[in-house]
Amino acid sequence: MNIWIAIGVTAVGCYVVKLTGLLVPAGVLERPLVKRLAALLPVALLAALTAQQTFADGRVLVVDAKAAGLAAAAVALLLRAPFLLVVGAAVVVTAGVRAMTG
Repeated sequence: MNIWIAIGVTAVGCYVVKLTGLLVPAGVLERPLVKRLAALLPVALLAALTAQQTFADGRVLVVDAKAAGLAAAAVALLLRAPFLLVVGAAVVVTAGVRAMTG
C-alpha cells in the first residue's frame, strides 16, 4: 500500500509543479537571467545525471568500464562525430573493457 501512496504523492507533486509553472507571469520569464538559467539548467542536470550514473554505486565512488565508455564518447564528441557514432563508440568500448576485465 505504501507504494501507491508514494505514486499518488508524486503525481500530485508533479501536477502542482506544472501548475506553478503555468501561473508564473510572462514578464518574469522574459528576464535575461531567467532565459539564461532556463537554457543552461538542462545541460547541468544531464551532466550531473551522467556523472552520477557513471561513477557512483550507492555511496561508493567506482571507476569501471562505464568510465571508459564515457571517455570514448567524450573523445568522439571532441572529434565532432555524429551522435549515433558517439553512442556506438561508448557501447563498444564499454563492452570491450567488460569483456577484458571479466
